[in-house]
Amino acid sequence: MEGMNRIVTALAGACLMASLAACVVVPPGPGTAEAEVLRQWGPPSARYVLGPAQQRLEYATGPFGRTTWMLDLDSNGRLLRAEQVLAEPRLWALQGQLPGMTREKLQQTLGTPGNRRGGGRQGGEIWSWRYDTRECLWFRVSIGDDGRVRDGGFYPDPVCDGGPNDPH
Repeated sequence: MEGMNRIVTALAGACLMASLAACVVVPPGPGTAEAEVLRQWGPPSARYVLGPAQQRLEYATGPFGRTTWMLDLDSNGRLLRAEQVLAEPRLWALQGQLPGMTREKLQQTLGTPGNRRGGGRQGGEIWSWRYDTRECLWFRVSIGDDGRVRDGGFYPDPVCDGGPNDPH
């Protein structure tokens, strides 16, 4: 009987985790104080200075997560806007703006990449982000040794091979 209780408890926990994973994330509304944002969402994965006294809080779910929320705060620490930046239409629109962008601006725009690797013979780095798509793609950006973006686009995600790092 004790073994059966453990199985039921484990199944209940698995069901709870599955239902939480399916939840729709609702960001705090405009005007929410930073303290309340931190209470609801916890510590951000990164912070960026946007301008005089404005900042952006990053909530990235990488390396296998497919969302990154950016929450912009005004000079009084109140939420101005919240945006899920790894949305396919946004990535398509951003693609043409990438060449010449600095590494810092790129990270401030898309958040911490899920994967970073060397750029091979061309040098530099390649950063990649997973995003919510029915295709097995990720968004990849090539950055030169000078710290500026060369290009970016959509490429097959290597985890879709079913290899040992496949989160599916």
